[in-house]
Amino acid sequence: MRIFDPHIHMTSRTTDDYAAMYDAGVRALVEPSFWLGQPRTSPASFYDYFDALLGWEPYRAAQYGIAHHCTLALNPKEANDPRCTPVLDELPRYLLKDHVVAVGEIGYDSMTPAEDHALAAQLQLAADHGLPALVHTPHRDKAAGVTRTLAVIAESDLPPAQVVLDHLNETTVKAATDSGCWRGFSIYPDTKMDEHRMVAILREYGTDQVLINSAADWGKSDPLKTRKTADAMLAAGFTEDDVDKVLWRNPVAFYGQSGRLELEPPKPGGSATHEGNSILRGGS
Repeated sequence: MRIFDPHIHMTSRTTDDYAAMYDAGVRALVEPSFWLGQPRTSPASFYDYFDALLGWEPYRAAQYGIAHHCTLALNPKEANDPRCTPVLDELPRYLLKDHVVAVGEIGYDSMTPAEDHALAAQLQLAADHGLPALVHTPHRDKAAGVTRTLAVIAESDLPPAQVVLDHLNETTVKAATDSGCWRGFSIYPDTKMDEHRMVAILREYGTDQVLINSAADWGKSDPLKTRKTADAMLAAGFTEDDVDKVLWRNPVAFYGQSGRLELEPPKPGGSATHEGNSILRGGS
């Protein structure tokens, strides 16, 4: 079984997670830039973070045979902080980089006017750079957030087929389906979606334009939820081809719109360093 996790925050995970993911079948992933748990205090902290997603984290993933890609953006939560908004002016130089396969995470947190502006501006950046967009739907007032998001997308130059609405659930999947956008689902241990609810949605809405991710971060989450969802699909009567479509071919199709995917997983255990640094502590 081959798995492409289209949304996982490996910066907050350990190398043990990379090893377990590889053993479970994960061969490629996308790491969206996101809020780190406490406010950043200057744009420079974003740039160091972006550089790590473009350099150090792909190196770390490569040691475990996993191809790493990223999405970059000013996230919705920090779009409300004037100290952070200059990031919007610097994003274009980052969006030209190899392995940046979308603009994201963008969208809504509290649905403020500042978030309206950041969402519209970054949808335009995606259109200008020929990139798809990864849109974060809010955890509060999700249905209203999806409605508001779709209105902004409709006014943008980015076609719905180049947008994935992530963190969807049963209350928002129909609106997302009707919009023509891709539908993203985050599978979590206690919150958001679980694998059995996901199987029920797949039965009702089908397997087209669906992305299933673990979105694992520094909270209670599970980087193996993609594999657990695949196993639940098989147990529910879906075919191996259905699983391959949802867990591999669909994310390849969506992020492939960037023209930047490199899916051949590097061999694990490489000896090269990244800027002189190795994940092996105590080495030369």
